[in-house]
Amino acid sequence: MKTAISLPDSIFFEAEETARNMGISRSELYLNAITDYLKKNNRNYITQKLNEIYSAAYYKEDFTMISNAAIKNIKEVTKNDTR
Repeated sequence: MKTAISLPDSIFFEAEETARNMGISRSELYLNAITDYLKKNNRNYITQKLNEIYSAAYYKEDFTMISNAAIKNIKEVTKNDTR
């Protein structure tokens, strides 16, 4: 897909020189840059979600982690136990 973007002259000329030095097209340089940016931000999203999960966890005495959802499920399953 073709697209048009606006860049400051200094960035454009630096990108041109970088692509030329790397022996790739400007389009390939931009594609690589955007791909790397998206991967990095996706990792940040994954890290954020993992942090949310771990911060909402309960640690037993031996430091194994049990999620709040797991604790809720265990309580539900065992609610009628009389022992």
